[in-house]
Amino acid sequence: MPKKSSSPHLTRREAVQLAGMATAAVAVSRRADAAPAVQTVKAANSIVNYGVIGTGGRGQYLLKHFKTVDGGRCVAICDVDDVALQKGLAEAPDKPQTYKDYREMLTRKDLDAVVIATPLYTHFPITKDALLAGKHVFCEKSLVFKAEEVHELRKLCNERPKQILQVGLQRRYSEFYQTARQMIEKGMIGDVTHIYAQWHRNPGWTFRKNNWRLFREYSGGLTAELASHQIDVADWMFGAHPEFVVGVGGIDYHKDGRTVYDNIQLIFTYPKGRKLLYSAISTNKHLCMFQGQRTEFGEVIMGTQGTIEITVGTDTEPALALWYYEPGPKVTDAKKEKEKAVGTSATLLSTGLGGRPLPVLLSRDQISEKDSFLTRELKYARRWLYSKGVMLPEEPRNPVDVQLDEFLISVRTGKRPKADLEVGLADSTAVILANLAMDEGRRVYMNEIEKMSKKA
Repeated sequence: MPKKSSSPHLTRREAVQLAGMATAAVAVSRRADAAPAVQTVKAANSIVNYGVIGTGGRGQYLLKHFKTVDGGRCVAICDVDDVALQKGLAEAPDKPQTYKDYREMLTRKDLDAVVIATPLYTHFPITKDALLAGKHVFCEKSLVFKAEEVHELRKLCNERPKQILQVGLQRRYSEFYQTARQMIEKGMIGDVTHIYAQWHRNPGWTFRKNNWRLFREYSGGLTAELASHQIDVADWMFGAHPEFVVGVGGIDYHKDGRTVYDNIQLIFTYPKGRKLLYSAISTNKHLCMFQGQRTEFGEVIMGTQGTIEITVGTDTEPALALWYYEPGPKVTDAKKEKEKAVGTSATLLSTGLGGRPLPVLLSRDQISEKDSFLTRELKYARRWLYSKGVMLPEEPRNPVDVQLDEFLISVRTGKRPKADLEVGLADSTAVILANLAMDEGRRVYMNEIEKMSKKA
């Protein structure tokens, strides 16, 4: 287990500021029974006034993507760092007011919802204060940092059923991933028994004084920042949560003062013996999927009758999803007798050539009786081109845009988010316990979370 740095590279004062605990700011925290009324948006077509807390790299990215989303107005942004705050202001839609302390921002009566894109260790205290202030919350993954926060946040949210809490797990909002899940439900790849997922980088996180992700006091490391996305994919595709996890990790290649692992390998075991095999390293970014068209991250969903290779898109790269059919040619009794007569090995017979992948088709490529002649012909043409590898289907929207859009819709209508509280807490639980499994070198059961710092 890596030891905590004796001189954390974020000073205590910086950490306190980052968590929004400065005593000079205006506090809005209050007892649960004295919480204000939930901010309500009066009509389904009303504008949602939102603020963004944390305008570092991720916050700026979300502000940029909010420009593509209708139905919201950015009225406030907040960061303790002046440079980040000004960069956020440059990216923000509308003309938001700037704040250095999020609690002062939460006192605004015209603020309906907040987006939290701060370092992981601050997620829970900021989310708690926002909920107590009556705001709806979109919080980036991983939802919480510590075991006790799992229990406290569930209790807090259950006491406020009218408030929306959505987690930043954008694969849930991808049409390709939704289609993959539908294929599994329809039995198109048989019984899904294994999922392999990776997020490989080279060189990965570089050492900087203010890179909070490198220090255990603030970060869940590779498990929280990268694996959390793909653990959630496995939960979704298996339709279950893991029972236990084992793993190894180490600070083996980047001996620069970091206290989080620079490579991790995990095995999550699900009901019926199904497994997620996970790898995150920082010395090579090759991806053994999609014939080398992408690097770094993706998932392989393996069933008894087929396989799906899938990865989410970025701002510059499209999402990809390919389907491989599993069964080989049927062997007749006569052929078996002939092979037996000449002594052909069954082992050799099982090593057939790989099949050519098929594109996973989205709903817009499905042919319907309602289609006009021209529309049907265009769909046939696209599908023919897909089959020849000339082109691949693309999602019409970036899942990041979709998740932000759906968050605003949920705030207006009360609709339950796809990535809701329980999805986020299950994901955080898996992250916390996977790190524990690596630290203690043992099998850690998911139900151990129930006894970890649970308050009566």
